[in-house]
Order: sequence, then C-alpha cells, then structure tokens
Amino acid sequence: MLFDSHAHYTDKQFDADRDELLAKMRENNIGKIMNSCSNLEEIPDILKLCEKYDFIYASAGVHPHDVEGMTEADIGRLAEYAKHPKVKAIGEIGLDYYYDNSPRDEQKKWFARQIELARELDMPIVIHDRDAHGDCMDILRSFHDNIKGEFHCFSGSVEMAREALNMGMYIAFGGSLTFKNSVKPKEAAKYVPLDRVLLETDCPYLAPVPMRGERNSSRYLHYTAEMLARIKDVPVDAVENASYENAVNLFEI
Repeated sequence: MLFDSHAHYTDKQFDADRDELLAKMRENNIGKIMNSCSNLEEIPDILKLCEKYDFIYASAGVHPHDVEGMTEADIGRLAEYAKHPKVKAIGEIGLDYYYDNSPRDEQKKWFARQIELARELDMPIVIHDRDAHGDCMDILRSFHDNIKGEFHCFSGSVEMAREALNMGMYIAFGGSLTFKNSVKPKEAAKYVPLDRVLLETDCPYLAPVPMRGERNSSRYLHYTAEMLARIKDVPVDAVENASYENAVNLFEI
C-alpha cells in the first residue's frame, strides 16, 4: 500500500472527474493521501475532501507564490484551520526563487513565521524549496534544529540532504526522480535511508516517466516507488512499506 504524501486534488484540472478518480484509489494500491495547500482560500475545499474521503488528510499553509500581502491575521486563520482533526501539517511553505511570484523578503519572512506557528502547534512542516537552497537552509538553521517535517519534491544535493536529515527532516521524492536529467535527486535518493523517505506525486503536476506530459495522479505513484527501489537496489515492497510507515509517523495518523 502507498501513501501519496503530497497531492493537490482541489486543482481545477480534477474538476471533471475528481470523485471518479478518488473512488478508485484503493484499487490502485493507494492507502492514504496528504492533500497539500497553497493558500487560505482553498482550505475549505480541501477540508470538504477530507470529510468526504476517510483516506485523505490535509496540510494548511501559504505557498511562497501567495505570501505577498500576508498579515498576522492570516496566521491566526491558519491556526484555526489547523484545529481540524484532518489537518496534520503546516504547508506547503517555503521559498521559490524560480518564479519569484512574491518578493523574496516577503517569502523569507512568512516562511519563518509559518515555521514558528508549526512549532507553537507542535505540527510538522511541508517545505517547498525551488532554486532557494541556501536561504531555505539558513532559515531552518535559525530554529536550532527544533523542527520536524519534510522537504517536498527534494531537488538538493547529498550534502543538503545530510544536513536536513540531521535536523530530523524526512525527504520526499516525486515523479521528477524518474526524469533522465534528474541527477541530484537520484544521488540524494541513494543516500537517504529508507526510514526517512517519503513518496509523493505533487499531482496534477510532475507526472513520472512513462506518463510524463499527462495529468498526474496518485495512481502513478508506483512508478516513483519502482525507480526508488532500483536506485537503492531493494524490493519495491520495501520502498512502499517504509514510505507508508514514514508518512504515518510524520503526520501522526
């Protein structure tokens, strides 16, 4: 059984067949799904999904694309949403210097503030880090390792993975692990021990090979599991079982 630790089923790309797709998850060997959040406005729809499907859980947070104009009142709203029994993490939060949709100072400010909120609530964080490894790690270091969570869609080096693991973080790999040019993630995947690995789709984005270019969904997660098993030279079942248990433990489900 697989745990998709990062998905976006409230995305409009699923509007035409969302319920039909989710109804078939168990027959596709998907036991649980963590539906991640990008902004405050989508949280009510995510919670509706969580209440409709017993295998779907949620994170609540503001993505770096959406932090411009954020206020302390929004932190209060996040704290209220986090009281819902299906909300298991604060995220996805972090830095994105690839698109720079929000000013970098704002990104750093609200990334740090949402980490503080997670610590106040004793919840894990889900980190989005794109082309911002240095600043992301600097912010995490400022909390003196007193954090828990995961690096979503990890794209850093082995050295960065080592430091993140020393902080107590989990490392998540998605469809990009199957791409031919995905050198650093493959190196990191070989290094990260099975007891700290998570699997994810980030659907509807980043469909794995051989489905690359299609709309992604949790039913394609097995391709990433198979690639990780080849990289680590272990049975696929070992990857599936370990990543499932790791997600259950991290999110305290």
